[in-house]
Amino acid sequence: MISKPRFPDGSPAPQWLQKIQYAQNSIAYMDTAAQRYGDIFNAPVIGDRDVVLFISNPQALGRIFANDTRQFITPPNQHMQPLVGDYSIFTLSGSRHRRERKLLMPPFHGERMQTYGRSICELVDKAMSSLSVGTRFSARTLAQEISLEVILKVVFGVDREDRFDRLKSLFVKLTDSLQSPSIAGLIFFPSLQKDWGVRSPWGYLRHLQRQVSELVYAQISARRNQSHAPGSDILSLLISARDETGQPMSDVELHDELITLLLAGQDTTATAIAWALYGIHRHPQVGEKLLVELDRLGKAPDPTTILRLPYLTAVCHETLRLFPVAVLTVPREVKEPVELMGYQLEPGTRLYGCIYLTHQRPDLYPEPKLFQPERFLEQQFSPYEFLPFGGGARRCIGEALASFEMKLVVATVLSRYRLALADRSPEHPVRRGVTFAPARGVQMILKEKF
Repeated sequence: MISKPRFPDGSPAPQWLQKIQYAQNSIAYMDTAAQRYGDIFNAPVIGDRDVVLFISNPQALGRIFANDTRQFITPPNQHMQPLVGDYSIFTLSGSRHRRERKLLMPPFHGERMQTYGRSICELVDKAMSSLSVGTRFSARTLAQEISLEVILKVVFGVDREDRFDRLKSLFVKLTDSLQSPSIAGLIFFPSLQKDWGVRSPWGYLRHLQRQVSELVYAQISARRNQSHAPGSDILSLLISARDETGQPMSDVELHDELITLLLAGQDTTATAIAWALYGIHRHPQVGEKLLVELDRLGKAPDPTTILRLPYLTAVCHETLRLFPVAVLTVPREVKEPVELMGYQLEPGTRLYGCIYLTHQRPDLYPEPKLFQPERFLEQQFSPYEFLPFGGGARRCIGEALASFEMKLVVATVLSRYRLALADRSPEHPVRRGVTFAPARGVQMILKEKF
């Protein structure tokens, strides 16, 4: 007699109650489950499946990521399709996903990062110039301003002032709308996504999307038809890219990938920057050590030199470890019967790598609740132990640019401005759509300009 597959344990609470618990306080839900059930547990809180496994064991994650496309597949992200389109790297799978990823990778690496770096430093000073000494401000809001302008200039290559201002205004409205419970909730219920006009929640979202798309297509057309040599912005490089058969990306493919880069890169990078400024200023010894490292570079250092600073890198890594913007990896699905951590998993079983719980493992990170950048100077962690950008074939495509922007913004702010926390009470992460951000936005005061 063949025994039935055994599934990992999980909370005995009804699925509907677990979903509420996870939505209200995901961190507490995961902490409690890990304490009770260990490195793998059933958490049927995403979608309508009875079995959804959360995994925080590095060896198991290594097996999953190393066997992408063989024993495990990545199902298309149907929830994101209404937001990013049919041709986004989020919604493609198989050979179409591999083609798109190969086309997208080159612009995010190489010598062109030097040009991006100069633009990022200029945008930091532009944003900070709007503040006067003594001003109280939200670090996250300021970082959003910087990050959005980075997207528009570095990625989209927008140089027309009227189009820049219009896109910026619409993007803010679009990303803000996705934080509204009445709109964000509809993402998980396709049957309720009805456009009843601009005054209805989904109709308002669609109204904004149409306006954004019109301007994005205009920018694509402008870049295709430019008479001078292609620019160094990512859109120009994507237009020039060709796949293995010599085919370029179509306008609709470019549109969907640009929208993906906006939604996946702008808000997340801003959140990471805000958390870094929080950690640095809550722990003065970290800021002092970082300033010593930055001071050694002298005035106007080369951006790529900043990128390689060991302690700055450690501070950014510790920020992303302790406060991951995304707490779960992109889901995987079992392709064929497989044994994992002593369990026999059948095809169709949905798995999530739990970034948050992996980063909280005391066997990897002693005293994991403490902000200690030095741990990244003392030890090198594997991609299955430290995974703020996910892993495997679905690792974040914009990781290089996001890390570069985070380091440059933090370094520029610390070198040229003196800040202080306006509120000494601890910040804590709260859900913003599918990501997690500081609840109060990290309130700070500008003390001095240099």
